[in-house]
Amino acid sequence: MKKRRTRLLILGSSALLLAGCASYSGIAPEVVKLDGPALLGKGEAYSGWPQQDWWSELQDPALSELITQALNDNPSLQAAAARLRRASAIAGQTESNLWPQLGASSSSTRERFSENGLIPPPYAGTTQNVNDLQLTGQWEVDFFGKNREALRAALGEVRASEAEHQAARQFLAGNVARGYYNLARLLAQRELAEVRQQQRLALAQLVERRFKAGIDTRVELESAKGVVPENARDIAAVEEQISLARHALAAMIGKQPDAADALSPRLPAVAPLALPKSLPADLLGHRADVVAARWRVEAAAHGLESARASFYPNVNLNAFAGFSAIGFNQWLDSGSRQPGVGLAITLPIFDAGRLRSLYRVSAASVDASVASYNTTLLEALRDIADQLSTLQSLDTQFQQQQASQASAQRSYDLALQRYRADISDRLNVLNAESSLIAQRRASIDLQARWIDGRVRLITALGGGFAETAPPTQAGGITDKNKQN
Repeated sequence: MKKRRTRLLILGSSALLLAGCASYSGIAPEVVKLDGPALLGKGEAYSGWPQQDWWSELQDPALSELITQALNDNPSLQAAAARLRRASAIAGQTESNLWPQLGASSSSTRERFSENGLIPPPYAGTTQNVNDLQLTGQWEVDFFGKNREALRAALGEVRASEAEHQAARQFLAGNVARGYYNLARLLAQRELAEVRQQQRLALAQLVERRFKAGIDTRVELESAKGVVPENARDIAAVEEQISLARHALAAMIGKQPDAADALSPRLPAVAPLALPKSLPADLLGHRADVVAARWRVEAAAHGLESARASFYPNVNLNAFAGFSAIGFNQWLDSGSRQPGVGLAITLPIFDAGRLRSLYRVSAASVDASVASYNTTLLEALRDIADQLSTLQSLDTQFQQQQASQASAQRSYDLALQRYRADISDRLNVLNAESSLIAQRRASIDLQARWIDGRVRLITALGGGFAETAPPTQAGGITDKNKQN
């Protein structure tokens, strides 16, 4: 009867222990990752991807020099490079957990042994030197892959940081180019505004003479004079914008605010572009931000696997060898040898929910990274679609604007011919010139929007980024099962 009770007690205790063992059941990620290729549909492969140094195709040495300076000296890009180095160092630290650790220690302590302590005579009550020399080794046997998954997670962070660094480079290059051509637009507008100011002064003088001759009233005179200070105000506003644009460029290249004062860029001529008719099917490998977000999903998934392995037993091998003795004369004797070896196995049973909470954190990290990937992917698709629509519209707008400007030019030429033939007065010439200047202003804005749209499309298409296959890492760990 007593033996039966003992067996029942053991079985009951075992059942209680098993019931209390830490478990990850009921915890899993919830956010569903979008299927990139499915979103792209049957988009055709696009052969017009930008080169890594796409700005050289614009054939503007000043712009190329600015972008080179920015890529070398911009603080934000330097910070991105530092984050990449940090991620690589963390991966190296994580990889070290896969391998045995070996260490050595030596100590020498002079102390008096108590006469009533653990040390027996003849050492009790004497002052001696206690010397130790040890070589220790430890290896955590990764049976369930906790450390391997942690390394894969760290390598995923390295790949994500690498892609983010490339994204930062392309984003910076695009911003420098856009700022450069915005400055070109402002300089062209200022030049045209100065021409318009001379034209407005001439018109005001003509109306004043006509007023004195009794041809025009004071209403026409005040109206003609009023646009002169108005145009001067516009010139001052453009000057302000030029200064701000120069300061912004100087900041992007990591220089003092006056570093871009000597720049005098010109807008390039509008040229036809070979635009893809739909979203390119090979988009996902050319957008560095999408690639980085995908790698973060991979890293979070491996982090979840590493957290899951924490629920299983942990096995550690320990070994040590050395010498320990009282006094220097016997320190390295064979009798002072102190070798040992040990095996430790630990299994979480009751931890007050600590491991489940950590697993929930990892599952939530997967959800957050998947949601971030979905957002980045949708934004990338929208970005390219927007730039394609804008450039296609600008192509039509520019054709119509050319027709309008040509008509204004012909009107001005006819008015000038009539004036020179004494058929009409100079007022008609000045009015026709006002229309021509307005059309030229519109053309400059469209020309600037076209080059800005071209740069934005380049950056939307990845700016020359192309993902490379991840190399095999030390220790035989390879990132695999890469998904879009």
